Amino acid sequence: MTTLSEQSVYREQQRNGQSAGEIPSVEYGLIRAHVYASLATVLISASFGILVASKFNFAEFLGGHAWLTWGRLRYNHTQGIFFAWLGNAFLAFFYYAVPRLANRPVLSRKLGWFLFCIWNFAVVLPGWVLVAAGFSQPLEWAEFPLVVDAFVVLAFILMVFEFVLPFLRARASDLYVSSWYIIGGIIFTMLAYPVGNFVPELVPGARGAAFSGLWIHDAVGLYVTPFAVAIAYYVIPATTRRPIYSHFLSMVGFWVLFFTYPLNGTHHYVYSAIPMAAQKGAIVASVYLGMAVILVVTNQLLSLRGNSGTASKDVPLRFVWFWCPCPILW
Repeated sequence: MTTLSEQSVYREQQRNGQSAGEIPSVEYGLIRAHVYASLATVLISASFGILVASKFNFAEFLGGHAWLTWGRLRYNHTQGIFFAWLGNAFLAFFYYAVPRLANRPVLSRKLGWFLFCIWNFAVVLPGWVLVAAGFSQPLEWAEFPLVVDAFVVLAFILMVFEFVLPFLRARASDLYVSSWYIIGGIIFTMLAYPVGNFVPELVPGARGAAFSGLWIHDAVGLYVTPFAVAIAYYVIPATTRRPIYSHFLSMVGFWVLFFTYPLNGTHHYVYSAIPMAAQKGAIVASVYLGMAVILVVTNQLLSLRGNSGTASKDVPLRFVWFWCPCPILW
């Protein structure tokens, strides 16, 4: 299946002497590994969540051991969904989409397997074990201990080389919007993650809470949202065989997201000890973000107009169709 992104690099292929429609090398082994890891860990993460939910009604359920207390199980549930399920799923998508979007293979297969090991055996599994053993941070969406956080930052640095560098090497005159969201999500998360995980440990009081609040939102807005939007913008034209409604609107949504979302987290601390200027900035940024959400969702839904028959038969497209309004709830 030829996607819109592949068509957009046709002229670049011609200049490079590559035949149109030829797909660069895709690391299907890494795709399968991350997909299997995602499927296995989502079951584990969901099990943590079921146990947490059960304790709301049966407070003494599995309460005889510290490893099975509500707080530790909840930490492992949220971080498991964040890193184990979504992280592996996003990485699988990158290995599939980046070669097609950049018209270049990812940097290195060996680096890919090293990244797979770092993500699953230096972040996810040790994070779960350490949290269950009582080693964690009392920070929302930053519960894994600092030693695990160091490997998370390392993993994102490796992602820059593995996935961002092919786009820089492509030297295409323009990039499809999914490429922008992949690049932005990786780079901004690499920069924002230390702010929300390391800085609160060094800065006490309200200032530390403000930095933590930034990451509470950045975890969703600079990690989950851009990668999910990249998938949506990739799946829609690939399945409908029609271009998105407006590339201009898609890029406006991209820049508004990445220029306003990093300020949003402080709106959790309105009328607190944090300086009022920071609170007002967060409120203004939240208003702009609401506009961006409406813009992006409208663009995606208009891109799907007239495709109800396709959506009824195509499961990925149907999933994306129902997902489009979700950012409004975020």
